[in-house]
Amino acid sequence: MPPSTVLVTGASRFVGGQLAARLAADSTIDRILAVDAVPPRQELLRRMGRAEFVRADLRNPLIAKVISTARVDTVVHASITANPRGSGGPGRNGRSAMKEMNVIGTMQLLAACQKSSTVTRLVVKSTGAVYGASALDQAVFTERDEPNGIPPSGYAKDAVEIEGYIRGFARRRQDVDVTVLRFTNIIGPRIDTVLGRYFSLPVVPTVLGYDPRVQLLHEEDALAVLERATRAPLPGVFNVGGDGVLLLSQAIRRVGRIPVPIPELAVATVGWLLRSAQLVDYSPEQIRFLNFGRVLDTTRLRTEFGFVPRWTTAQAFDDYLRGRALRPTIDPEWITTAERCLLGLASRLR
Repeated sequence: MPPSTVLVTGASRFVGGQLAARLAADSTIDRILAVDAVPPRQELLRRMGRAEFVRADLRNPLIAKVISTARVDTVVHASITANPRGSGGPGRNGRSAMKEMNVIGTMQLLAACQKSSTVTRLVVKSTGAVYGASALDQAVFTERDEPNGIPPSGYAKDAVEIEGYIRGFARRRQDVDVTVLRFTNIIGPRIDTVLGRYFSLPVVPTVLGYDPRVQLLHEEDALAVLERATRAPLPGVFNVGGDGVLLLSQAIRRVGRIPVPIPELAVATVGWLLRSAQLVDYSPEQIRFLNFGRVLDTTRLRTEFGFVPRWTTAQAFDDYLRGRALRPTIDPEWITTAERCLLGLASRLR
């Protein structure tokens, strides 16, 4: 049964706002409520069309009144974020605000859904970060796999806690279809992400001795998956990512940046400097990801959810490069030529 009244959280950010705009273009949906603690930019607000913006902080129990008054039947929780900038700024205060918005906000939203007699569908934008990142990881994570260790802090820990609360809600409200979408890193020409800012640095710090595999999802595929989950009852947990992977070194070469390998003992200091300069959130969990990488199995996405991403990992990354019009610090062709020369010289010396 198609939704009648949809509530979308995180409306001032790219994913929530663009999803609300997509749903507003569908005349079969009677009403769309776009919720956030801060108003969207005017351009995004215009794109939302007939969607109604509701200024509400999820940490406030008043969200229950919004749901009950509007008789919401479908809730899309798209406000979970890995970006301290969007939660109150960089640094410690930004991280504290991020955790509050992620965890406390989700708890209040679930409590509101728990009380509601009209909510029949809950869609949650989660993350593959719940699997963690370590040297003990398997090559590919399926939805049945558990992390080798609970992330000690940050966005990944928030996501693990949130999914625990969602499982509890699903047990208590078995009449509600609950869909959890575990996204890989989203990238594209319009979305602002930690990874996107990382690759835009003129000099890209890496961890000495590591070259992890990176799996990406195009922003348009992310929106399409959320839209499909909103329209149709597709309960369950699904990994969402593009086909294929890129090695970190390959991605840096494609963007024409200069990699700077940092010894592990110095990485935390470099991360602090980057955060202090508000260049990129080079957090401890980001460091672990850049050590070991993470790849998700998306078989269930295709066979049970019925969605095939349009962009592969490499295509999504290339579209990000085109859309941002990033000028290479050094010409990638020069690197390739230099490598060929060095390999040829090494072969002759042998």
